[in-house]
Amino acid sequence: MQPTPIQVKARQPEAPELSHSSQSVSDQNFLVFDQVSKGFPTSKGIYPVLENVNLTVRQGEFVCLIGHSGCGKSTLLSLVSGFQQATGGSVTLKGEPILKPGPDRMVVFQSYALLPWRTVFENVYLAVKSVWPSKPEAQKRAIVREHLAMVGLTEAADKKPDQISGGMRQRVSIARALAIRPEVLILDEPFGALDAITKEELQEELLKIWSDHRCTVLMITHDIDEALFLADRLVMMTNGPAASIGEVMNIPFERPRDRDQIMEDPQYYRLRNHALDFLYNRFAHDDDAP
Repeated sequence: MQPTPIQVKARQPEAPELSHSSQSVSDQNFLVFDQVSKGFPTSKGIYPVLENVNLTVRQGEFVCLIGHSGCGKSTLLSLVSGFQQATGGSVTLKGEPILKPGPDRMVVFQSYALLPWRTVFENVYLAVKSVWPSKPEAQKRAIVREHLAMVGLTEAADKKPDQISGGMRQRVSIARALAIRPEVLILDEPFGALDAITKEELQEELLKIWSDHRCTVLMITHDIDEALFLADRLVMMTNGPAASIGEVMNIPFERPRDRDQIMEDPQYYRLRNHALDFLYNRFAHDDDAP
């Protein structure tokens, strides 16, 4: 019997079907990287971080990016967030070029980025107030309470960040990001500093929240198992300098996903081994090579 082939495509793939019955052209070309390059000036000239990056993301997709340090993953997300501009090519959202940060794109960092002198409630409230200053006070506070409840932090609302655990701080960051209803949620390795049990709990919560709201998610991870559990597609980056997209893996598991069932599926290990081969054989760093 022939084994089921691994669903991997190089460069620009067809995106997987979403759960919606139909997709408009704007949905299918929601976020587009077109011939994107990014370089930084140095004393020796331009240092090329990214080169010839092409990727189209559908509205509501969950896409993970993986690759070795220095391959431009964070730079790619900074182009989406608007913190940096491409040197060449374009990054567009709904057909419009991304030229600056905006409330339609929200970033969750690994370091939480919470104000330590503010309470959990106040950290989320400041984001809501900045985006909707004219909303009635009661409505703004209701939005904060709704999103704290969503991540299970109602009882921690009056605590300061140093009075709660790392996992709870990350929940605050996620609540703050989602409270302003972004169209794109940008996650820069948000669970990398957490212990294994907390990490799995937050992965489950993130999937539930994403399933309920279906904003588009771009997430950096160094964890192949995390990507296979969360994502619709896994974007695998080549090494820098002048990094690009080496392959894009379609992840075929049905939603909603059950971690135990997925890990019992033989295809899970074929996909996992393919990603490992990409990272540690075909694009190994010198210190990664066996």
